[in-house]
Amino acid sequence: MVVRVAERAKESLAKQVVVATDSAEILAACQAHQIECILTRDDHATGTDRIAEVAHLLKLPEQTLVVNLQGDEPAIPAELINQVALTLASNPDCAISTVAVAIIDPQEIANPNVVKVVLNRNNHALYFSRAAIPFVRDPDASSQEGSGYLRHIGIYAYRAAFLHAYARLKPAPAEQAEALEQLRALWYGYQIAVYIAPETPPAGVDTPEDLERIRQAF
Repeated sequence: MVVRVAERAKESLAKQVVVATDSAEILAACQAHQIECILTRDDHATGTDRIAEVAHLLKLPEQTLVVNLQGDEPAIPAELINQVALTLASNPDCAISTVAVAIIDPQEIANPNVVKVVLNRNNHALYFSRAAIPFVRDPDASSQEGSGYLRHIGIYAYRAAFLHAYARLKPAPAEQAEALEQLRALWYGYQIAVYIAPETPPAGVDTPEDLERIRQAF
């Protein structure tokens, strides 16, 4: 699966594609398929911490744009990878960019496994939560479907300068409460630009059933 994800990344405009892992098995798979791979420490609390180590090892210049693509997203469109990087490049006041899509299914609003995000007028994130945000105080005046609920999609772009700083930041209270690592950046005052995708990208692999679906697709 990691090899397939790396292949999707290579279809993007990225100048370099690197797999970051603490697994010897994944390292061997990458080497067998001529994919650049860096073996990291095995004590990282989050994926961002792992990428921060790689940014340090590669001595990336501060303004380098780094996209974090999860290893369980073998069907991610290359255009979405490009777009999250372009969003950050277009927002010089932001340290991070990510993606959201409009929530169509009302059941997702109250689902804690679906992370919601609220934006300001510049499409910068105000807050991410597993709760239903924004809370609709008067449902009669504003139906839930029409209240602008946005689902967060877990792909990020960072400036290398932020990654160098992130490794030194202590976890934030909201981050620990929600188990959402992006809240650490907001806690310390970093801005996050959000690209609103026109449609939901293909789902990643979270269950054995998902794995079988992806195998059939390939």
